[in-house]
Amino acid sequence: MGNIAKDINSTFPNERVKALINIKYTANWLDTIGNELLKPFKISVQQYNILRILRGAEEAITVSSVRKRMIQKSPNATRLMDKLCDKELIERTRCENDRRIVYVKISERGLKLLATINIEEFNNHMNNITEDEAETLNKILDKIR
Repeated sequence: MGNIAKDINSTFPNERVKALINIKYTANWLDTIGNELLKPFKISVQQYNILRILRGAEEAITVSSVRKRMIQKSPNATRLMDKLCDKELIERTRCENDRRIVYVKISERGLKLLATINIEEFNNHMNNITEDEAETLNKILDKIR
């Protein structure tokens, strides 16, 4: 089991500050694990998130909708989607009535890529806590936001 004070060799003025640092540290730790898991597939955590959103949408949605659903809000979401288009993992089309609106959808190639990624390997990092602890954690995190 980790210990934030030992992991970063620091002390904290109070438990709230320690919790804040712990949340940030843990989020970064999980991002690192996610990046390592996705490295062989040549996509980032943010690109995986976009693919997951598009798979769930089941049809073309606007780039704006994708941005709103992203876990990590990214100012360069368009660039991330450009790279996914270049890799033929998503398809992009412009709205016939309003050329400013762009729709994106996951391609067959993107669906196949998602099917090859063993996300359970990532999810297993949450097996150290019980369902009740996860529920409590979710309530606390929701309360913070």
